[in-house]
Amino acid sequence: MPHRYFTSEINGDTARITGADAHHLGKVMRAKTGEQVILCDGAGFDYDGVITAIEPAEVTLSVSGKRPCTAEPKAKVTVFAGYPKQDKLELILQKSVELGAERIVPFFSRFCVVTPKKEDQKNQRYARIAAEAAKQCGRGILPQVELPLNISQLPERFREFDALLFFYEKGGRPLRQCVPAEGGRIALITGAEGGFSEEEAQALIDAGAIPVGLGPRILRCETAPIAALAAVMTLTGDLE
Repeated sequence: MPHRYFTSEINGDTARITGADAHHLGKVMRAKTGEQVILCDGAGFDYDGVITAIEPAEVTLSVSGKRPCTAEPKAKVTVFAGYPKQDKLELILQKSVELGAERIVPFFSRFCVVTPKKEDQKNQRYARIAAEAAKQCGRGILPQVELPLNISQLPERFREFDALLFFYEKGGRPLRQCVPAEGGRIALITGAEGGFSEEEAQALIDAGAIPVGLGPRILRCETAPIAALAAVMTLTGDLE
């Protein structure tokens, strides 16, 4: 199968790959002129690309066959994930991208074990992890990883969504009753290791979030968003 690369530099029947991807294609993969790759414009469209020239910092290609990427789900899901300790957020990012999330937004809450530190630098690494996962699994967009919010800022974002699903450790409504079958814009909210304080949970509910459950077991903070996203994609028909 041809390798997959994202580029915004597609003009008519030509395209360019630059920077680290050009180095990877030319030096690591040792690509040759005439070889085929799949190009993605990051807006949900794929193209057939044929390499026409290889330079140290740039690969030029001819392109044809523009078509919608079939890997993008109809549900546009944003994962709001409580900021976990160690490298658990990297796992959440990778798997959320693989499962079809459009955006991942970490947030800090009262019982988070970690505190904000060098988040701008971390975000650059998180964006690279998301991009690599998108390439590997054939996504048609580059999912966005936002800088962390405070939990008090979440309600400001809620007007963007058709469904607000709050995965609360105390349970709630059955998930299948809360997921729009037609997809739409859906927010998933899961907590960090310490969960949510009663005040935080009530503030989310008062802002319109629907408490839902994930079964009788307490899932780890890195498991909950992955399980929730997989369940939502199943209920909207994306994993069929």
